[in-house]
Amino acid sequence: MPVFQLDQNIAFPPPQLAREDGLLALGGDLSPERLLLAYSLGIFPWYSPGEPILWWAPDPRLVLFPDELKISRRLSRTIRQGIFTITFDRDFKTVIRSCAEAKRNSGPAGTWLDEEMIEAYTRLHELGYAHSVECWKNDILVGGLYGVALGKVFFGESMFSLERDSSKIALAALVGKLKSCGFDCIDCQVRTEHLIRMGAREISGNTFRKILARHIDQPKTLRSHT
Repeated sequence: MPVFQLDQNIAFPPPQLAREDGLLALGGDLSPERLLLAYSLGIFPWYSPGEPILWWAPDPRLVLFPDELKISRRLSRTIRQGIFTITFDRDFKTVIRSCAEAKRNSGPAGTWLDEEMIEAYTRLHELGYAHSVECWKNDILVGGLYGVALGKVFFGESMFSLERDSSKIALAALVGKLKSCGFDCIDCQVRTEHLIRMGAREISGNTFRKILARHIDQPKTLRSHT
């Protein structure tokens, strides 16, 4: 399959035309309009500094259905101890910058969350689409995650952890929040063993697109329930 070149028009080729590795297109911009269209189609940006913006639609797709979350006994015990405090959308900017720092520390392959991306998702947060979950210990931010909510689907983007289990606790809290708001699933993008152990599973790209078609046109947002 070819890689498509985007122009100034806010449009994407069909995601099922992505290459075997998931790469669909390059170019375009990170405007809110383009990002929201991309997510509604099951497409997301990921690229390294110095590269053009790359757009991906991997198949299979890793998703976590709220009712399928798996919490280990040890993690459940930690949650019950009440060591950590969870908040939502309290400090989005610090969460996304902490995720970026964690990516930088993971080596050259983890440097994709650059200033352009940070600014783009911060704008989505200001518009009410991007959300953060914060995990605090003694009033210090020690973990968290952020993503984009459209309809009844939450698109997870990145997480960080400065204390053992803090990002897992943030994810468990997010799942609880999403269940109470009637969300259908969390998009986890590509397979990681960490998320598989917590109950995520791979589904076909076609099945994922059917989920988006059913649920993205719903007006439900996290903000309306906070």
